[in-house]
Amino acid sequence: MDIGIHNVTKRFGAFAALDNVDLEVRSGELVALLGPSGSGKTTLLRIIAGLEWPEQGRILFGGEDASERSVRERNVGFVFQHYALFRHLSVFENVAFGLRVRPRASRLRESELRERVERLLDLIQLRSIADRYPSQLSGGQRQRVALARALAIEPRVLLLDEPFGALDAKVRKELRRWLRNLHDNIHVTSVFVTHDQEEALEVADRVVVMDEGRIEQIGAPQDVYEEPATAFVHAFIGESIIIPVTVEKGAVLHAGKPTSLGAPDVQTGPARLFIRPYDVGIGMPVNAALQGTVQRLHGIGAARRVEILLADSDQTIEVDVPRAHEVTAGQRVGIVPLRYRVFADG
Repeated sequence: MDIGIHNVTKRFGAFAALDNVDLEVRSGELVALLGPSGSGKTTLLRIIAGLEWPEQGRILFGGEDASERSVRERNVGFVFQHYALFRHLSVFENVAFGLRVRPRASRLRESELRERVERLLDLIQLRSIADRYPSQLSGGQRQRVALARALAIEPRVLLLDEPFGALDAKVRKELRRWLRNLHDNIHVTSVFVTHDQEEALEVADRVVVMDEGRIEQIGAPQDVYEEPATAFVHAFIGESIIIPVTVEKGAVLHAGKPTSLGAPDVQTGPARLFIRPYDVGIGMPVNAALQGTVQRLHGIGAARRVEILLADSDQTIEVDVPRAHEVTAGQRVGIVPLRYRVFADG
């Protein structure tokens, strides 16, 4: 089931939660809505579900306008951050709940219901504890039950709102892999909201980066990370060194002095230089793009983190340097960006 989102706008008073958003989700795709708090991602998810209504725009399910349809009519499965399991029901009955409350005419026979629920319990690897209650489960197990309950009604679309947000880091990582494997088995069109960039990049087929009610970039995880379209995306996804610079006729100046860096597609004026910490070479100051003085070294493993005070500036940056590369505190060094992006301010 493909989803079309066309010109969707939603306001809460004077606040524009969504501003003319367009998005196409392909059938069977797993898409992550990624952004900081207040970016509009949860509002967009709720509008897809039919829990909120846009002031303008349309939601299409399979090419048909779903804008006036209720949650039940849209046939979506919804998984929340805080499980929302029924404490008085067993694992089996939690998964079966959506099937038992169907209108009588569409209700399954008990044997069919049990077969479907047991198949889902096998899928989430919890059949052996089908008789337990939510209070007897770990957080990760509860969230897997919540996912199975959402899938039991055979939804056309699966929506997940920060599904792993209440779990500790180790369990989150395990469940991310589990969700990706689950999706590869069932291929239900899925949209999930997260503010965790690692989660989005690891799980999703495509990532939709949002900020202030607008979509900043849509793309495959690697494309969004390696080729950020805006300064916001570069700063939000991954770690970035951000240095204020000026662009004059395609040349980059730092602290008013020329560098060897170019930005031919950036308009003249104030700008920012973006570099990943591992995309920096350290060498002799002569003819380097930037210069600075090593302040401190720290970290373990294959690379060390080196703090460098930039020349003609009060800005300190941190770069990754291979442990075999000899560098000492107080040493003046040249800084050579191996890969970088320049974005105009404003």
